[in-house]
Amino acid sequence: MRIKDGISLISKIREKVNRLIVSEMMEHGVEGIVTSHGDILHALFKKPRLTMAEIAEKIGRDKSTVTALVDKLVRLGYVAKERDTADARVVYVTLTHKGNELKPVFEEISNTVIDVFYLNISQNEQEELVRILNKIYSNF
Repeated sequence: MRIKDGISLISKIREKVNRLIVSEMMEHGVEGIVTSHGDILHALFKKPRLTMAEIAEKIGRDKSTVTALVDKLVRLGYVAKERDTADARVVYVTLTHKGNELKPVFEEISNTVIDVFYLNISQNEQEELVRILNKIYSNF
């Protein structure tokens, strides 16, 4: 294997992970959601009420992208938006009952993906992989 293949491998792994996630979501009857929506929902599972700006920061996307993603989640009934009463410029996003019902499904899918990702990889290798990937990430 050539060392120049690293970027290509990362790209191919990302593509396969996304395909597995979408396949698992379809298997669980979750439709209309892409992995970017999952990032937002995951952030809301941790803290059920966030501003659009907080979501953008947590998932590393710009506000306009987050707005489009959140608007689709609103249309699908997974989240609701509400304006701050003190500052109408601030919009909060909260999970709906339907959105909360996704938490155990997402946890199961996450566990499946992690199990496949780290199959046949020792604990030490997993830690080393994450350490190296963090170094690469910080290079950019």
